[in-house]
Amino acid sequence: MNNRLLIIGGLTTLVLILVIAYLVGFWAWIFLCLVALLLVGLAIWDLTQKRHAILRNFPVIGHMRYLLESIRPEIQQYFIERNFDGKPFDRDTRSIVYSRSKGADDHKAFGTERDTGRIGYEFLLHSTAPVAPPEKIPTVRIGGPDCRQPYDLSLMNISSMSFGSLSKNAVVAMNKGAGLGGFIHETGEGGLTKYHRGNGADLFWEIGSGYFGCRTEDGRFNPVSFAEKATLPEVKGITIKLSQGAKPGLGGVLPGPKVTPEIAEAREVPVGVDCISPASHSAFTTPREMVRFIGRLRELSDGKPVGIKFCVGSRTDVLAMCKAIWEERTAPDYIIVDGSEGGTGAAPLEYSDHVGTPLTEGLMLVHNALVGTGLRHMIKLGAAGKVATGSDIVKRLIQGADFTMSARAMMMATGCIQAQKCHTNHCPVGVATQDPRLTRALDVEDKSKRVHNYQKLTVREAVQIMASMGLNHPSQLNTRMLRRRVDHLNTRSYASIYHWLREDELLNEPPRGWAADWREADADHFGEHAPVGYLTEPDPQWRDELEVQTSAMSLGDLRSSLRSGEAQRPVPTPAGSAGATGSASAGRDPGSGTDSAGDRRGEGQSEGEGEPRSEGRPPERNAEEKDLDGARPRRSGSDTGSTPVVSNEPRPEGRLGS
Repeated sequence: MNNRLLIIGGLTTLVLILVIAYLVGFWAWIFLCLVALLLVGLAIWDLTQKRHAILRNFPVIGHMRYLLESIRPEIQQYFIERNFDGKPFDRDTRSIVYSRSKGADDHKAFGTERDTGRIGYEFLLHSTAPVAPPEKIPTVRIGGPDCRQPYDLSLMNISSMSFGSLSKNAVVAMNKGAGLGGFIHETGEGGLTKYHRGNGADLFWEIGSGYFGCRTEDGRFNPVSFAEKATLPEVKGITIKLSQGAKPGLGGVLPGPKVTPEIAEAREVPVGVDCISPASHSAFTTPREMVRFIGRLRELSDGKPVGIKFCVGSRTDVLAMCKAIWEERTAPDYIIVDGSEGGTGAAPLEYSDHVGTPLTEGLMLVHNALVGTGLRHMIKLGAAGKVATGSDIVKRLIQGADFTMSARAMMMATGCIQAQKCHTNHCPVGVATQDPRLTRALDVEDKSKRVHNYQKLTVREAVQIMASMGLNHPSQLNTRMLRRRVDHLNTRSYASIYHWLREDELLNEPPRGWAADWREADADHFGEHAPVGYLTEPDPQWRDELEVQTSAMSLGDLRSSLRSGEAQRPVPTPAGSAGATGSASAGRDPGSGTDSAGDRRGEGQSEGEGEPRSEGRPPERNAEEKDLDGARPRRSGSDTGSTPVVSNEPRPEGRLGS
């Protein structure tokens, strides 16, 4: 039936074309002949190619499928999705950003479209006696005990985005906007470029594992080059990037064709060669070394604030950092927690969707760790990851942050339409591309005012929300003021949903949910190394606790036998194990006086005591594993049809720092 309709429709269309050509005359016939020849050529190509099965079976007309697929995101965004459905940012959020950046009305009529009965819905508690918002917008003082040049930071700032990922016009527009509004512009790990300077903006210079802008020829940290730039007056702080929310544990690659002379100059790399940011730092490999590196950068920058940024992974790692801070008596001035919902120009889908801790859980974990170790008063916390509205700011402050960082919302204020083409160099509005033809569409003067307007109005809205909650200052916020629907009948506050540590609690008496991680955390190792009991059993064998033939006994008889103990024997102890000594302290951690055997469980679960650290040694690598630089012998690929077979070499951005 479908084929008949297709044939009838095609014949009808052909007749109409022929009638029109007959009425128009000679040139119409020439045009039709050319079109017919092109279609015949395309049909022959489709029938002979081997890459696309749909084109071999349906030549010419099969291209309609690829055409519709190419405009699917636009159809979805503009015609199908509801105001609150879109991802990563829904239409309502984007509309707020666009309206505020233009200084236009950002109100909405007829009430919320959100489902307030949905499990997970969150809301802030207003006061019956709201207060007037303060005339002066609150700021946050960044600077610990070793900082000689503290800085007053805004509640919302521009998060790290590199020149190279962003166009020069986008960088300058954001930079000028930050200069107009008096808030921080973080550079991104792509280096401190000429486009970040001379526009009046204060900067946080981000140092990544590639050390771009302060590197030696072999890609290691260059203290001389760093000190030169870190002491510039517009540089107000230094951020060491450990990992990124959208792809934690993975580095980055800027393809060679995108490494222009300008980018090569800023990053101190060769022109036209793939620019690889390794997965880990070469300047340090342990928490203790990291803390010492922080102290070194602080001295090289003449006492400016130095912080770290990472997406939370293992809680043991966070606690190991806290132990290293105490043991070295050196602390970062701030920590920026990047949530796994954060964005990037390009990341494997598996990393974006399934790797890393979301911002809510990560932020509260770091806050609790600092409180429990008595460090929270000297270290400020920042939150980065889908912060776009005033309510986002207030929620993050309640969850433990002192300030927020925003990247994609600032891109939208600069003109981004969420086309999600950042990695293709074909950004249609000139924000995330190096194509001069596309970049010229972004007017720097106009977009800089939009960035300024958006940040100013959003922070003002956050302060107004706090005033509606009866508060004069962010320091008055508490975890009872944010509630979440936990089922269809009940809501609970963050104070009752989550366990919040008391000051110095980890130092004095770690709670059961934290005890195993706290004991395992080691200032000289990143990662979790406590062995899992059932994986470390020597000589697997059948258990002989029961001499009876259980298969011949009924369940009732077996229970009676076990109850009486007549069928029980001591479990044989493998030779050479701790139990062979007959010591009553076997299986206990001598340093803690508590049982060290048992399962390790996550936060919020009932947890037994963990295994000891095997004298603090990290697990040995298999000799057949890849070298530190991730290099493996390249295997030559073969070509089958028109699709090449990819090589076995791992992702270049997965390489470790050398």
